[in-house]
Amino acid sequence: MIRSWIVQLMESGISTRSINRKITTLKTYFKFQLRKDAIKVNPMLKVQSPKTSKRLPVFIDQNKMELLFEEQNFGKEFADLRDRLLLELLYSTGMRLSELVGLTDNSIDQFQSQLKVLGKRNKERIIPFTPKLKATIKEYLDERNKTFPSANSFFVTDSGKPIYPKFVYRVVTRRLAAVTTLDKKSPHVLRHTFATHMLNNGADINSVKELLGHANLSATQVYTHNTIEKLKKVYKQAHPRA
Repeated sequence: MIRSWIVQLMESGISTRSINRKITTLKTYFKFQLRKDAIKVNPMLKVQSPKTSKRLPVFIDQNKMELLFEEQNFGKEFADLRDRLLLELLYSTGMRLSELVGLTDNSIDQFQSQLKVLGKRNKERIIPFTPKLKATIKEYLDERNKTFPSANSFFVTDSGKPIYPKFVYRVVTRRLAAVTTLDKKSPHVLRHTFATHMLNNGADINSVKELLGHANLSATQVYTHNTIEKLKKVYKQAHPRA
């Protein structure tokens, strides 16, 4: 019955990811029934989930990221300084949205040019940053302390309150729309972009794993795909008739 239901779902055009979520729910339900002694055998034991195709992470080209951070795209008002730093931190460190929102003044070590983030499962990690980003942080903090002297969060909104995920989404979507036509313009795209650019420029995959805060290397390996530009370059250099 369950297998027939899965076939029916597949024939109706429902994605394999959605089907697998439904199967996981059923597995959990029948495990619960076993614990209650309501059933003696779990009917899900021999049910296999359909394979899902791996989707490559969406990322932004390096030249478009350079275009994003050109001086004329940002003013000197508080909101401009905050938006620029917010984007630069996401792209320069690869941190998650939740990690960005959770930053405090104590998270930033300007002397050592590094910051501390609290990742998944409350795991802390240290991420270095560049002298250029250090200067941007200082410029932002000077303006924030002048505009909102009693601010109790590293990043604050236009009214001085702590930022929240939806606020970051709006900033990132609006700013990225100026340089890319990608449908997806979320903060996570900047994390994908960070990892892709690091690996495409020769970074060691284990180092990228540590910077991203991945528990397993398999999570980082998804970023080892080559960009089409890189493939074209190799093709032109190597193929006799290219």
